[in-house]
Amino acid sequence: MEEPAHKRAWEILQRVPEGQKNAFLVQGILQMEDSAYLEKRIRQIVREELKGLQAAQGETDEVSGDIPPQMLDFLSSMEEMP
Repeated sequence: MEEPAHKRAWEILQRVPEGQKNAFLVQGILQMEDSAYLEKRIRQIVREELKGLQAAQGETDEVSGDIPPQMLDFLSSMEEMP
């Protein structure tokens, strides 16, 4: 176990009481999957909102007055992520 992540995972697993390790691993796997789904969904929602913001910004200058340019830059950078 030369890889730090593997060593850390093994140490965590060793702290789980006997008879509960399978349930612990199943719960961890499901939480990881749920987190990945939530991240994907949040990115999708942010992209949709950004498109709406950009469309609204094209129609009126009021949006740019309400939202700081740094926030729009940040949200745009999230849109470019996978």
